[in-house]
Amino acid sequence: MANKYNRRSGTGKNSRNSSPAEDKRRFNKFDEIREKSQLEGRNPVLEALNHGRPIDKIFMKKGEVEGTLKVIAAKARDAGIIVQEVDKTKLLNMQTTGNCQGVIAITPAKEYCSVADILAAAKAKGEDPFVIILDEIEDPHNLGAIIRSAEAAGAHGVIISKNRSAGLTATVSKAAAGALEYMNVAKVTNIVRAIEELKKAGLWITCADMKGTLYYNADLKGAIGIVVGAEGKGVSRLVKESCDFTVRIPMYGNIDSLNASVAAGLVMYEAVRQRKF
Repeated sequence: MANKYNRRSGTGKNSRNSSPAEDKRRFNKFDEIREKSQLEGRNPVLEALNHGRPIDKIFMKKGEVEGTLKVIAAKARDAGIIVQEVDKTKLLNMQTTGNCQGVIAITPAKEYCSVADILAAAKAKGEDPFVIILDEIEDPHNLGAIIRSAEAAGAHGVIISKNRSAGLTATVSKAAAGALEYMNVAKVTNIVRAIEELKKAGLWITCADMKGTLYYNADLKGAIGIVVGAEGKGVSRLVKESCDFTVRIPMYGNIDSLNASVAAGLVMYEAVRQRKF
């Protein structure tokens, strides 16, 4: 059993002494993902929009938007894609080709699925659905770490919000340390509506909050969805009100909160304990 957990967590016998060749392969894989998930230049971005390729966000030079950039901005907004204007320096720091022509599109490192797909994955395994719902997690490192923990805990999927949330970028993929390849991730416009869909499918929904039942005393067995809130803000009021109950993690030191990915991992593995032991 120890070897299984070591292999998943990356703390196995040889993990601290990886060879230069292994390190090079790891970084080459990250660069490959980054290249595939970032489109640079007016024509590549416009073609992606015209062919309906999934795009999380478009960064565009700040100032007067004209010509092809104006067309790109209009098509993106019609498709519900976030367009963020940034200064020239940021674009230059982001680009990898040396010629972004004032526009960079961020595409997901992996295709998103639907909430129904996550439920179908649980059904295919003959298991009660186990779903992680993230309310505006903006830090890509936190998102990647949560996806990694969710995969290790046997969750059937992760749900993220379309707005004010990190997407499946190369940074997220790197932080997930390979787990993204095995995890279903759904991106939804409205977290509350997604929760209602899960409830109709028979899931109980809980959220991690500073108030509520101690997480190890709550019933996390059966079909369960666990909501984790944004860094600093926590779970939003409307999302919290849509949950069936809240759980809290006790704090015995001087600070009153944990990193989002740490909090998520604790509650997830309490659910694992209750479901499997």
